[in-house]
Order: sequence, then C-alpha cells, then structure tokens
Amino acid sequence: MAGAQTEAAPDKEEPQDARSDPSLLFGGRDTSSEYSISSISAQSTGEECFRSPCHAESSMARMETYLQNGQLTDIVLIAGSKHIPAHRLILSAASEYFSAMFTSGLRETHQSEVELQNVDGSALSALVQYCYTGRVELREDTVETLLATACLLQLPAVVTACCGFLKRQLHPSNCIGICLFADQQGCGDLQQAAHAYTTEHFMEVVRNQEFLQLSAEEVAKLLVCDDLNVPNEEAVFIALMGWLKHDLTNRKNDLGHLLSFIKLPLLPASFIADHIETNPIFKDIRACQDLIMEALKYHLLPERRPLLQSPRTHPRKSTVGSLYAIGGMYAKKGATNIERYDLRSDTWHLVDEMNGRRLQFGVAVVDGKIFVVGGRDGLKTLNSVECYDPVTKTWANLPPMSTHRHGLGVGVLEGPLYAVGGHDGWSYLNTVERWDPQACQWSYVAPMSSQRSTVGVAVLNNKLYAVGGRDGSSCLRSVECYDPHTNKWVNCSPMAKRRGGVGVGVANGYLYAMGGHDAPASNPSASRFDCVERYDPKTDTWTMVASMSSGKDGIGVILFGDKLFSVGGYDGHHYDKLVEVYDPQTNEWTQAAPLNTGRAGTCLVVLRN
Repeated sequence: MAGAQTEAAPDKEEPQDARSDPSLLFGGRDTSSEYSISSISAQSTGEECFRSPCHAESSMARMETYLQNGQLTDIVLIAGSKHIPAHRLILSAASEYFSAMFTSGLRETHQSEVELQNVDGSALSALVQYCYTGRVELREDTVETLLATACLLQLPAVVTACCGFLKRQLHPSNCIGICLFADQQGCGDLQQAAHAYTTEHFMEVVRNQEFLQLSAEEVAKLLVCDDLNVPNEEAVFIALMGWLKHDLTNRKNDLGHLLSFIKLPLLPASFIADHIETNPIFKDIRACQDLIMEALKYHLLPERRPLLQSPRTHPRKSTVGSLYAIGGMYAKKGATNIERYDLRSDTWHLVDEMNGRRLQFGVAVVDGKIFVVGGRDGLKTLNSVECYDPVTKTWANLPPMSTHRHGLGVGVLEGPLYAVGGHDGWSYLNTVERWDPQACQWSYVAPMSSQRSTVGVAVLNNKLYAVGGRDGSSCLRSVECYDPHTNKWVNCSPMAKRRGGVGVGVANGYLYAMGGHDAPASNPSASRFDCVERYDPKTDTWTMVASMSSGKDGIGVILFGDKLFSVGGYDGHHYDKLVEVYDPQTNEWTQAAPLNTGRAGTCLVVLRN
C-alpha cells in the first residue's frame, strides 16, 4: 500500500538523493550514453561482466574538476613564489618521485605543504596539471626547463616528448647547447642526436657563437672526434684558430693541448709551412713546436711513416673520400652495377651502372676519373677502355690497348697507368702496356719474366709489383717488381702460398697478399685461402699476419683511410657480400657493412674529396 500511495500523488518535491539519482554524482550529466555492457557469456552460469569503456577518463576529468575547484586537495607544492594545491593520490600514481615522497614513510607523507628547492614554479605547475590530464604544452622558450623538471619528477613520457621536440629544433646555432644540456640531464638519446647533428654540420656550427664560447675541454671533445664532417683537416685547424682568437689572452695556454687533436701530419706540407710553422702564436709553446716537427718528419721521411703512426695519422672518416666497388662476377654471371661506400655512415649505395658487362677487368683512377680497362664480355676478351666521370655520371670511350686482356692487373705509377699481364683468349700474357695521360696513347714497356693472369698488382715505394696469379700450368708464388726509371722487372722473394685470384693492397710501407687459391684450372672447386701474407720491401721477406674470417679468391682489396678493405670474393660455392677491414696497427680484422650485391672479382677504387 505504501508503494501505491507514493506512486499516486506526491504533492510536494522531496530532496533528491544521489543514491536514487546517480547522475547527481556527475553534476547532473546524462551518463547513459557513456556506458555499455560487454558481456562475457558463460552459458553454464549465465554470468556477465559490466565494463565502462570511459571510466578512467571520466574519473580523471572529475579529479581535474576537484583540482580546479580546490576540493579534496591534501597537499600544497611550493616552488619559488608558486603554491600549487594537488592530491597526493594523483601525483603518486603519475610520478615515481611523488610516489616515493608520499608512500615511503618520509616526513613529507604527513605534511600539508612541501617545498621543492631549485624547481621552476611554472614548469612544476604545468606538470602537476599533466598528472591529471596527460597533456602538456611544449614551447621552444620553456621546453628545457620543462624537461629538467620532468626528469626530476620522473615523468618518462614527458621527458621523451621534450627530447623529441628538441631533436626537431636542432640547428647549427643551438645543437652544441642542446648536446650539453642533454648530457647534464642524463638524456642519452637526445645527447647522441645532438652530437651527431653537430658533427654532421660542423662547418656551419663553428661559425656560430655557441662554438666560440665553448670551454677548452668541450672544444677538445669535438676535435678528437673522427666523425666530423669536414672536407679536409685544414678546416679543423682553421676552426681551432677561430676559437683561439675569440679570446686569445685566456685561451693561449690551452693551445698546446688542443693542437694535439689536429691531425697535423695529414695536412699538406705546404699548408704546414705557410700557415703553421711560421705563425708566431706557436713560437713560444714547446708542445706546439714538437707537434709541428712531428708533422714535418712525416712528410720529409715517408719511409719512416710506419714508425710514426699515432692518432694524428688516423684520418677523419669524411676526409678519406668514397670507396667504389665496380662490377664483378655474381650469381647471374656479370654484375654491371657500381656501389659506393660511405665510411661515416657505414653504408653502401648503388650509384650507377657500367655501360655493359665486363668480367676480370682492371680499374684505376686517373685525373679524378675511373678507368675501366680490358676484361671479357662472355667469351670475348676485350681491349677496350672506358672512362667514368663520377661528377657528371657519364662514360666516355678511350683509345684501346694494343692487346686484348682479361684477368689483368692495373696500377697507377707516377702518373701513367699500367695494364699488367692477363689472358688474351688464347694464351697467358707477360706483356705490360702503359697509358700516358698526357699523350693519350698506349705503349709497351718491358715484359714480366712470367706469364700471369688473375694477377695482383699494387704500387709501393714508386715501384709496380705483380703478385702471384696463374701461368697456365699452375698458380704462382712468385713476385716481380717494376722500376719505371730503369724499365726493368726484378724478381722478389716468393710468397709462402701459391695464389691465383689473389687480392693485394698496400699500407704503411708493406704489401699485403690476401686469399686466392692454388687449384689447377681443371679443379675450380678446390679450397680457397683465408691466410694473409705481408711483404716488407726493406728486407725482401714475407710474413703471415692475421687471417680473414673465411677462405675465398677474387676479393677486392684497397687501402681506405688507414685500413685495408677486403670486399666480396668467391668461396667455391657463394659470391660473398662480406666486407672485412684490416687494421695494420693492431693486426686485427673487423667487419663493415656488407655489399648490396655479393660478387667476386669486383674492382675497387677510392676517389678523394
């Protein structure tokens, strides 16, 4: 009956109760559209589970309203003149810093006010607001302060967002400051990005005030870096002198130390004589004089360079030029593509194509252009010569050799280019031709004592060496040396191994012979060598050094920077993409980025900046 009476006619309004009208809990909002029932059917029990999809969002919105209205707050944070009310629970849920402060029994747990020393009030206020909303405004003029505060409060998402913002703001005028700031805050990823930007744009960075205002210690950290993107070492020296002259009186005492990070031995001798040796700034500084003398010795006594190696003789990556791998044999017979390797980024890029397929040809650089000499196209042996201009990316035909040659070796000695040995399609050759770039013609010089195809050719101490190869009956251990001034070949001590398809290179006054095989022509699948021999022309002796990772022949070998690169090759089953790098100072091998196309018999050249 009571129910009937109530339903019949309530003549006056009763006070409403939140228990009878849940919408009052949400300020009178209609919440019916904010909820849905997701059923987890259990046919055996008929149970279902209700889940509100926006519960967390609506709850946090309510808490933000409490914050704005100053309701239920239980802590006031003080930073400078700012007093920021908040809720311990919300701060502790969002920040490990506040969680430790309010839940670990510290005295702040029971305080109604907590003062944070050396914290920016505006940044703290913005981050307290972030704890409720998950939103914070990033601005160029405040982001560093915000990042520093977020690091203190242990808000990793904000730290990441600020670091990303600063990465996008990097510029030659601010990258050093951002790098130093990131280091102070322990933001390793940002610090690394800013440092990489600084090294990449070094030539622009040094023209800005940030560089000129660096401390000597910070300048040293930059100068010691081999990743500086500079056209030559002269540019680094000029940058140091600009920094020095900005405050010469106070900085002169640091000059001896800082000059040790300039690679003086790698500067042209004329630059040392004209701009360093005669500069009065260096006259009274003993450390500077010692460094200048070291550099002059390096130029005056080239035969002693193996003994004068130091970090100052190790070139910066950007100054060594670009390494090109041209053609070769691969799984589809003849590769025609040209790949270029960048040492700073450790990457290979396809840059162009040869005019046509060539196998077992020779390549050399003459007057900044790449000469492709001889080879074979399928079964036909070639005597043609092509010239590639890497600037215009165009090919031009040059006068052909007198003899058709594949399996030849080439080398540039005191200007002219030499084509050594090979096979003419009928017989193995001991003849040698020389290209005169002034007269633009080929002529014969003295022949070798042995016929040699797949021969390794290198230039050392103004002489041309022909190493190993095959003479038709067997692979060869023998080595010959040509002197252009006498037009004679002289036999050198033989290698320990017979090596056909050998790769040769020169570093620090030594000749290196790598890989190859000693198989007869009737057994092309025989094993390949991983061993490496080093020849000392002063003692006319060969010595075994550290081996490559695997045995192969047809590898390309060249000195790039101060290390020998061994590129590609054939192991009897596969054409290799592997690129191995030999350090003559440590007698150790490391790996660089692999080729895009595995190949054997690829020809390598280095084009300087």
